[in-house]
Parts: sequence; C-alpha cells; structure tokens
Amino acid sequence: MKKIKQSWAEPYKIKMVELLKMTTAAQRKKALKDAGHNTFLLKSEDVYIDLLTDSGTSAMSDRQWAGMMMGDEAYAGSRNFYHLEEVVREVYGYKYLIPTHQGRGAENILSKILIKKGDIIPGNMYFTTTRLHQELAGGRFEDVIIDEAHDPENTFPFKGNIDLSKLKKLIKKYGAPKIPYISMATSVNMAGGQPISMKNLRELRALTKKHNIRIIHDMTRVAENAYFIQQKEKGYADRSIKSIVKEICSLTDGATMSAKKDALVNIGGFLAVNDYDVYEEARNMVVVYEGLHTYGGLAGRDMEAMAIGIKESVSDDHIKARIGQVIYLGEKMMEYGVPIVKPIGGHGIFVDAKKFLPHIPQDQFPAQTLAAEMYLDSGVRTMERGVVSAGRKTNGENYYPKLELVRFTIPRRVYTQAHMDVIAESAARVYERRDSIKGMKMVYEPKYLRFFQARFEKL
Repeated sequence: MKKIKQSWAEPYKIKMVELLKMTTAAQRKKALKDAGHNTFLLKSEDVYIDLLTDSGTSAMSDRQWAGMMMGDEAYAGSRNFYHLEEVVREVYGYKYLIPTHQGRGAENILSKILIKKGDIIPGNMYFTTTRLHQELAGGRFEDVIIDEAHDPENTFPFKGNIDLSKLKKLIKKYGAPKIPYISMATSVNMAGGQPISMKNLRELRALTKKHNIRIIHDMTRVAENAYFIQQKEKGYADRSIKSIVKEICSLTDGATMSAKKDALVNIGGFLAVNDYDVYEEARNMVVVYEGLHTYGGLAGRDMEAMAIGIKESVSDDHIKARIGQVIYLGEKMMEYGVPIVKPIGGHGIFVDAKKFLPHIPQDQFPAQTLAAEMYLDSGVRTMERGVVSAGRKTNGENYYPKLELVRFTIPRRVYTQAHMDVIAESAARVYERRDSIKGMKMVYEPKYLRFFQARFEKL
C-alpha cells in the first residue's frame, strides 16, 4: 500500500479578512508608470498580493490584539516596557534593552556609539540601512561571508556563514582595535534568507574573544535561522526553536532587532546589549533620537504586542508553517523552471534576475525590470535586491553585486496556499515571455537608499 503523504497546515484559523482590490492590465500599466516603475512607489490599494517585504506586514494574533488594549501610555515607566524587557531577557538572554521605533533606529544609535572614523566593520553580507549607518558614522563595511553565498545555484545549507580566513586577514591588515564589532546577521537577507550554522558561530566567537572584538547580532529573523539549524545541523534535531534561539544569542554581545519581522508586529524594534557602558550611552542617546528610554518611539500598546509576538515567534509549530509556505512557493517556481536562489531561504523566494533576463546588462537594472513585469502581469508586488539596492560607493561609482535578485517576501500568517499558486503561475508566465522584455534607465535618484524612491523609464 502506498504511503499517504502527511501535509502541514497553518497552526491558526482566520477570524477576520481584508478584501483585496482586483485590477485590470490597463490599470496596472498606468499605476506602474505613475510610480516610475518602482514597486516601492505603488499605492497599496493597487496591489493584489503584496510581497514587497515581510517588515511590519504580518498578521497579529488575537492575543497580540488583546495586549494592545492593555497599553500603558505613561510617558515614563510604562509597565509594557518592563514586560518587554522581561521577555527579551527570557527568550533572547540579553541583559539590557533600549526600545526603538524599528531596527534602523537601533542601528543608528549603535553605530554612533561604537564606530569611529576609519573603522572597519566586517559582516556576513551588507544590509542597506545597516551599511549606511556604519558609513555615516565614519566606518566602512567589509563583506566576509563565504563565497558560496554569492552563487545562487550552490546548495550549501548554511550560506550565511562567515569566512573566518577572510576575517583573519582583515584583523591582520587593520588590527583588532580598528574593528569595533563583527556585524553578524542570522538569516542573511541579501543572500536570500540564508542561515548561519551554530558551528560557524561558535568558531567566530572563539576568534573574536581571542582578539577582544564584539559580535553584534542582526537578529531580525533569528527564529527562522534557528529552524534551519534544527532541520539541517547535526545535534539539533531534538532541540526546540526557543532553545536554539537563546543559544545563538548567547554567543553574541548585543543585537539590533527589527521586531517588524520575526516578532510579528507592525512597528517596533530594539537595541539589546550585555555591556553596561554601551547600555548607559545608548540610554542617553535614545532620548535624543527616539524617545525616553522606557518607550523609545513606541506606544505602550506596541511594546505589549511585541512582547507577546516574541513568544509566539519561537513556537515550533509557527516556524514550521511559516517556512513551509516559503518552501511551497519555491518548489512551485522550480517546477516551472523559474531560476531561484538555492537552497530556499526563510522569509521569501529570491529569483535570480541575471538568469531570468540574461540579455539585460546589470546597468539596465534587470531585477528592477523583473519586479515591474511581475506587477504588470498579475498585480503581485515584489522588490529589487540588486544594483539599485546596492547603491553607490563613497566615490560615486555603483556597487555591482554578484547577486541580482527579485525578492518575493512572504508576510507571516497573511496569505494562503492558493495565493502561492497564483504567484508561482504569474512568475511562470513572465518567464515564458522573458526574451521580449527590455531593461530600464534610472531617471531620478535620491541621495540615500535609492531603491526606496528612485524612478525609472523603460528603454
């Protein structure tokens, strides 16, 4: 008798729905032109399935909404802050907490405290806002991710790993005092949501202790990273996601967190550290840039929802279903021959625009072009992660990353399997007519983080 497959299902039921607007091809063509062919500039009401980002777009639970009603909106000493502080210590293990309006608020404060002009900050692939804050503080980011991360076809399971030999060369070249910290991300976004292994992190910890260098953890998607450790790293199959998350954090000195991802809230973040001196400086600085140290730019209700969301985020059932949906979409795309980054990462599918549109050179923005074409086909909004996102060097030249990707980011607890089918079928239709697609030119470029506001025209 043939063994019956056991499928997974979402560990929740739907209590409320948000109606979506269906658009015609003519409406989408006009909307895209008005937006300068930049999906960030589209109006949300003109989007059918929104895969622009998983940041702040997740569905909160009934418990989180109930927590919102318990917001203590006192200017100082909100009880919600103390609950959040307690949860961060319990789940992540960091001693001191500074709430911020979102992750980039924490990056700004941390960079101002730790980075001096001329410093070098090694990391496992850049992230846009992180690198910009480091540069504005006078530092320079150096990529020390393993080479496999730059190859979309490589199936190594931990492409977020740090190449310790690259790091050792930097330490030898510049000296440990010039390196204020290692910027270590779990589930590396720009590499396709690729995880770092516990083995690699332990080896990194040993090296940094030897040279007295901090590890600062970009923990935006740490629970997703923990899932891949549980599934793929020897010795962790029987461990809970919660225990793996805490072990990851224990090997670092502090963290910046955009709680809009893993922690299942629409706004919020924090800086968490173990060093009291850094905490004391951050506590003073947050008042200047964010708000009082017991709210950091957030309402009490936001902090309460975050505390509850953190606990929900480390549930094994939640993570299995969350990443299961991403894997489902990736496998459907591969069935249609759509070239994606392998192995499938944690928070979305990253389509390889160089392979999808090989006739479009990188200076004609193939990923930006493909994101626009996806919207035209079906109203699905994705985003570019290539030369536009990479921005310019300090000398004005474009960065030309090896990875030219379009990110299909899946919000948590929002869409169904049927939505995933619609997305995959749309990608397949665009792939069928790929040879007729032409590139674009940039006609407006803002000073910073150009991918948010740049405008383009079809060639």
